[in-house]
Amino acid sequence: MKKTLIATLLSTLAATALADINIGVTLSATGPAASLGIPEKNTIDLLPKTIAGQKVNYLVLDDASDTTTAVKNARKLISESKVDLIIGSTTTPNSLAMIDVAAEAETPMIAMAASARIVEPMDAKRKWVFKTPQNDTQMTTAIIEHMTNNNVKTVAYIGFSDAYGEGWWNEFSKLAEVRKIKVVANERFNRTDTSVTGQVLKAMSARPDAILIGAAGTPAALPQKSLKEKGYKGTIYQTHGVANNDFLRVCGKDCEGTVLPTGPVLVADQLPADNPVKKSATDYVGKYEAVHGKGSINAFGGYAWDAGILLANAAPVALKKAKPGTAEFRAALRDALEATKNLPGAHGVFNMSSSDHLGFDQRARVMVRIEKNAWKLIK
Repeated sequence: MKKTLIATLLSTLAATALADINIGVTLSATGPAASLGIPEKNTIDLLPKTIAGQKVNYLVLDDASDTTTAVKNARKLISESKVDLIIGSTTTPNSLAMIDVAAEAETPMIAMAASARIVEPMDAKRKWVFKTPQNDTQMTTAIIEHMTNNNVKTVAYIGFSDAYGEGWWNEFSKLAEVRKIKVVANERFNRTDTSVTGQVLKAMSARPDAILIGAAGTPAALPQKSLKEKGYKGTIYQTHGVANNDFLRVCGKDCEGTVLPTGPVLVADQLPADNPVKKSATDYVGKYEAVHGKGSINAFGGYAWDAGILLANAAPVALKKAKPGTAEFRAALRDALEATKNLPGAHGVFNMSSSDHLGFDQRARVMVRIEKNAWKLIK
């Protein structure tokens, strides 16, 4: 009788342990993308520890901005920790490399990287993958609109020599051609480079009205500072990959006047009262700055926050169909994420479908100008 009671107790305890929702996180807290990954890591600490009465555990690993490490982390989280969902990674190359791992294990993944290629075109592998940053396609449209409104006729491109830089080049060059903006140069550099003088001089020699830098994090400051040093007087555009205070710190006075698209969370206090994202964005800003200080907010932490928003919305639905720790729960979680409708986040309003695993519209973007080392909403 005693053995039976003990066995029953152990079985109950095991069942309770399985009831926890385990979330694996891999992000770039060190390496070239650290200025993006650190605020994401800080934000993971703010995500709910219980959802629908179930305890949620966040298992966080650093991939050091390295693609191979990101893949190893994803495999470890799935095979050893048996996670129900993966959040990550920070960069486009890392996130693209993780798609095969998530799909093979049929574990839903929410990427915090921008490239549309992470979720497009939809196929059997991307069926398991979602993302929170605005697509480079959406942000390209915003940049092109600003260029045409400001009479930019010629533009040079200086971007990363990786998937992020290539993604931006593909989208930007295609749309620029449609809008009759001539792209006069296409230069590339590595995230770890310490000089881009050659690329900058080649771009400037074409005398473009504007230059778009297709880079992210603090490495994006390198060509910007070099352009200023060499006396470039045209408009410099950056991507939403630089929307954090570390970029402002590293770039300093050389960033003055830079124009870029970003999510509304970065200028939440400047949004009009009727903006549909203002309340949800302001909520995140308040929680983050309460811990890390006023003015510490940035767009990248917002991507992690929105991953948490999506999880908190989908998990209660999945819990009605299966228990955490099972293949059935992972599938139900995937289905619930895909069914997300009219969900406000820090960056936009999510409306997903079987063909759209981002679900953002124009409400997820604003244009800002860097003025006096701060973000100024362009109205």
